[in-house]
Amino acid sequence: MKILMVSEDLPGAQIGGLGKHVVTLSNSLIAQGHHVDILGRNDRGPGAGAAQIGFHGRLIPGFDYARPGWKELQLGVFNPLKRPYFATKIARAIDDHAGGYDVVHYHGHLPMTGLYLQPGINFVQTRHDQGSECLTHLRFRAGAVCTTVVAQDCSACISASAGPIRKSVTALAVRGYRGGAAASFGRQKTIFVSEFLRRQFLRAVPGADLSHSRVIHNFIDYARLARHSRAAAGDVNRGQVMLVGRIDAGKGFAEFLAEAAPRLPPHAQLLIVGDGPGRAALAAAYARPAIRFLGWKEYDEAIALAVRSQVCVVPSVCEEACSTTVLEALALGKACLALARGGTPELAGYQRYPGQLQLGATMRELVDKLLLQLAAAPLVLAPAQSFGADALQVIPTLLDFYAE
Repeated sequence: MKILMVSEDLPGAQIGGLGKHVVTLSNSLIAQGHHVDILGRNDRGPGAGAAQIGFHGRLIPGFDYARPGWKELQLGVFNPLKRPYFATKIARAIDDHAGGYDVVHYHGHLPMTGLYLQPGINFVQTRHDQGSECLTHLRFRAGAVCTTVVAQDCSACISASAGPIRKSVTALAVRGYRGGAAASFGRQKTIFVSEFLRRQFLRAVPGADLSHSRVIHNFIDYARLARHSRAAAGDVNRGQVMLVGRIDAGKGFAEFLAEAAPRLPPHAQLLIVGDGPGRAALAAAYARPAIRFLGWKEYDEAIALAVRSQVCVVPSVCEEACSTTVLEALALGKACLALARGGTPELAGYQRYPGQLQLGATMRELVDKLLLQLAAAPLVLAPAQSFGADALQVIPTLLDFYAE
């Protein structure tokens, strides 16, 4: 099969979970004999190519993602024209390159993109976050999960003091955005990475036609993880706790450290891998020999650290749709602790042993569970023959969906 992957997150010197997902899927498909190209941005500068992101195929620079003075923050409104503008730009690039491909698979942040395509393209998109109905993609505001579905309420995410006119303009943008997403979902094939994500969209847009949608969880390159496990030969550092992710609001690093730092046993060491706007302040407040901020690491470096950790913690206070970090911890046989939010409870089906994924209702309960883990000897598991969220196991389901 000839497949064109599309994402505005690629290429990039440091790519997040969505970009890694696209590269993992693409490389796995190539390994199975399929032809895969990635259509991405052309404005990332010198060195931005397939090798930079670890892709084994051809990267096509197809569109820019420049922001030509929309001034949403200055005006205090979400602009109703902005997101359709970028969606149209990506759709035009797809139109220009889709000829000869059996399927175009879009992984991005503009769910209405399919509306602007020429007829006849076998188009599939994967929805990786709550950006189908939330313009900030997170549904997280003022340090808490946002539960409102009223379009005017979304003005609080762009202006702290929006008046009636600003609220009305933002509401117009939100309703148009959600309506465009629903129209695209009703017309073309859509993958939600968790049942949670699918339910959330229906809560915001009741009655939306999702008959062309499927739920397919995220997946990982299990063979790559297993190689790291075998290289470590069971060498686990007792008391080592691994956290990895973008250090930003919603990811829970601040809340976790506030609860955990005063309660850590003497033998514990927290390794925090990642960068982001919150790193400097947290490092100033908490860094010490037992709490180390390691910054951003290449994927294999991060996995090597996880393999030698006793526990992995994913402290997100936002509602993660389908955490790849949780799946990687489960695949490595590590005890994994997270809050019982979003799509994370669905991932218990991938546990390698009962109780491997431990969910807390609150951060205090999560840290209580961590302390119990650290009081016990590390559990060391040899790599399993297979893992349910391995890309090679999920791909047949995906190919069937492509062919529908």
